[in-house]
Amino acid sequence: MKISNNISLRPYNTFGIAANAAFFTEINSTDDIIEAYRDGTTQLLKKLVLGGGSNVLLTGNFNGLVLRINLKGINIIREDASYVWVKAGAGEKWHELVMWCIERNLAGIENLSLIPGNVGAAPMQNIGAYGVELKDTFDELQAFNTNDFKIEEFANDDCQFGYRESIFKRYLKGQYIITAVTLKLSKHPKFNISYGAIEQELNKMGVEELSIKAISQAVINIRQSKLPDPAVLGNAGSFFKNPEIDAAVFEELKIKFPAMVGYPASAGMMKVAAGWLIEQCGWKGKRVGNTGSHKDQALVLVNYGQATGDEVYTLALEIKKSVAEKFGITIEPEVNVI
Repeated sequence: MKISNNISLRPYNTFGIAANAAFFTEINSTDDIIEAYRDGTTQLLKKLVLGGGSNVLLTGNFNGLVLRINLKGINIIREDASYVWVKAGAGEKWHELVMWCIERNLAGIENLSLIPGNVGAAPMQNIGAYGVELKDTFDELQAFNTNDFKIEEFANDDCQFGYRESIFKRYLKGQYIITAVTLKLSKHPKFNISYGAIEQELNKMGVEELSIKAISQAVINIRQSKLPDPAVLGNAGSFFKNPEIDAAVFEELKIKFPAMVGYPASAGMMKVAAGWLIEQCGWKGKRVGNTGSHKDQALVLVNYGQATGDEVYTLALEIKKSVAEKFGITIEPEVNVI
């Protein structure tokens, strides 16, 4: 394991925030992780695990050791007449895994195309888009226990998946490093085009015979039309989660705000479109210094080139405050603020 000193983290976070790590190392094997936690020179250092850096906002330099996960490999580990189990290293890019599966006509994650970040972050966030969540195809994962240095397995139920949530973001936060993820994918696709935007895009594409490849391309087209490319304009995708509120409260708000967008969630609850709430508060397309809310998607906060993490976070707090004042609804960040 090679340790580097005073390394810029700008290339390792999609917001493009300028921040330095006091110490930095690439993790290419589980042995590297064990060494980072056992070695006398690094054992006591504060640690930050980075994958693709697509769901993190750095608000300052990190005075510790950054572990950049680079665990690779995609393999079919077993199959039966209906399903194929695919295991991928945590350092693989999520979209490349999706493309790998589509090439082999393995269905289930095509709606999750072009989501930025690495495989290891997918179960932490329970990533989701266009009517599909990771938990729908998730089988198990392997993770390094930072307390006893052992690799443990977590099945679907063990992960306690919720909306952009898992046990790794709550009770076990900071206690495990995900090393590999196994998905259970179908040989017999069940197409999910329930989100109107997909069906409209498929029609626009002139698709006559539905396939997972066509659905994937439709999703890619939609995402590229709405979301800025982090390589061009720094961002971490949706900054806020869609809040869930009591259905009765939602109906009361609908009287005052008839255009309010919401969807049924858990029993007695409604999920409200955070982007709509933010837009109604006048933030969509608004620039504040070096940061702002994107012109095409209010949920996406952007770095126009020289924004600091503190600037972006201050903007996020102002947006949160205005939504609470106008609607009485609290929105929470989806992005991990460090």
